[in-house]
Amino acid sequence: MNRLPLVVLGLGGVGRSLVRQIVRNRSWHASTYGLCLDIQAVSDSSGYVGTADTVLTDTELAGILAAKEGGTALAALDGGHETTRPQTVVEAQGNRCTLYADCSAADETADALLQAVEGGSCIALANKKPLTQSQEIYDRLTHTPEGRRRMSCSRWEATVGSGLPIIATLQRLCSSGDPVTSLAGAFSGTLGYVMAGLQAGQPFSAVVREAHAQGYTEPDPRDDLSGLDVARKALILARGVGYRVELADVVVTSLYPDAWTDLSVADFMDALPQRDAEMAQLCADARSQDSCLRYVASVTGGSLAVGPQVVPLDSPLGHLSGTDNLVQFTSQWYAPLPLVIQGRGAGVEATAAGVLSDIVEMAWIHCAPRC
Repeated sequence: MNRLPLVVLGLGGVGRSLVRQIVRNRSWHASTYGLCLDIQAVSDSSGYVGTADTVLTDTELAGILAAKEGGTALAALDGGHETTRPQTVVEAQGNRCTLYADCSAADETADALLQAVEGGSCIALANKKPLTQSQEIYDRLTHTPEGRRRMSCSRWEATVGSGLPIIATLQRLCSSGDPVTSLAGAFSGTLGYVMAGLQAGQPFSAVVREAHAQGYTEPDPRDDLSGLDVARKALILARGVGYRVELADVVVTSLYPDAWTDLSVADFMDALPQRDAEMAQLCADARSQDSCLRYVASVTGGSLAVGPQVVPLDSPLGHLSGTDNLVQFTSQWYAPLPLVIQGRGAGVEATAAGVLSDIVEMAWIHCAPRC
């Protein structure tokens, strides 16, 4: 049995779901892969629980998850260590080969991940932010000092499209020598829901309020409607193609004016009807062209753009409905018809499953034998 030490950074919805999936799949991993994932520590923004010398039992993990769901910070638990510095969690593991799963939404984990991967450990990310910092940080997280891609000790499938195999497909195209000439996609279930509502004739203000009430948006809907989250995903894909670009290079069209940035959430929601007429006109113009409106990220020739786009009704993006995500790759072999991946692109369970798949794959081909 190969036993792999694992540390989970971030114990929000995705992190808790990942821990539960690991516990639930223990017998499957053992019988199929001869693998046991030993969770040695879990962390949140307050600190962490666990040490390099002991393994958290499934009973202990259940208690930790229950405490977190009840609003208790990890540092306040018995055996908790207080720190706001993610590197401390890595340093506590010593020089031991460990796998770190970043399920947080923090910029600050980048230094901890760099410390881990450059020290010989492995990393799996659901957190997009480290990979959308500078190109230099992206390179260090995803490539060896010699410039080779870290195919066996760095994975980030769940950063784009949750559990959909988007990153893996892109890497397979590139590794086969099939250059990706362009890609386009809808990477926000929230914005997909909004665009589908507009296509059905709902006013913009009504569909945003409905999405907010249903919990499809963040507590502040501007976190979705700004397009910044989609821009981060487009940047990760563009860098995966080989473009050397920064987040500032992405042309982002928000669904609300800059003047609304400093409004309270309540005032922002009250202001939404001011956008109804313009959004309705955009949809009417699209319908007159046998097309519809989608919030699209596109990468072509090194240029990145994110925003509302008119697409033909009979295209893959035109057929998209609900909260599904979609990406289409155009390459030498996939032209004129693109390679299309579509499916559930959001939700803590699907995202955690994407991280777990990365963990098992790395353990199978690299980490467990080396440790």
